[in-house]
Amino acid sequence: MKIICVGRNYSDHAKELNNAVPTKPLLFMKPSTALLPDGKPFYHPDFSDNIHHEIELVVKIKKNGKSINPKFASDYYDEIGLGIDFTARDLQDELKDKGQPWEIAKAFDNSAAIGEFINVSELDIIKGITFRMTKNGEDVQIGNSKDMIFDINFLITYISKFFTLQVGDLIYTGTPAGVGRINIGDKFEGFIGEKKLLQCEVR
Repeated sequence: MKIICVGRNYSDHAKELNNAVPTKPLLFMKPSTALLPDGKPFYHPDFSDNIHHEIELVVKIKKNGKSINPKFASDYYDEIGLGIDFTARDLQDELKDKGQPWEIAKAFDNSAAIGEFINVSELDIIKGITFRMTKNGEDVQIGNSKDMIFDINFLITYISKFFTLQVGDLIYTGTPAGVGRINIGDKFEGFIGEKKLLQCEVR
């Protein structure tokens, strides 16, 4: 199982971090040890003083595929859920300044919280999937899939040029604006529409 993540896939998020808006998908990966199942607490690591939350729509791949034709991309998934890409922003900024890879800032243990999934038949992908995350009961991030720079089907086609997609692989499709620092005691809940699919407490 692979966790494939897409960076800067919402222009408003790229701009809030003073990053250029990409012209091609910006990909990075997390190991399976990064996965944090729904409801499990996130224990704040001691190697960072500035962990950020990033809520994302997550696509679960249902069959193997390589160099997938765009017209068949939608055949490779039938479930979408929510995940949090926890990011050690202080480490990431330091690594970016040195032109070094991001792995220790993005791929550390439990950095990929994952919630429940729902069938795409319950969603209107054409009109866009509205999702949001609350922090201690207050909305902190609100997004809609129609605001993605690169949509889900495009991502599947693009990713499969480089990596064979396999059953169970997860694609974290990028975060909207509103990322911010987490603190011990924070409680996060994620929703698609009004349906709660994710919860996570920081300890």
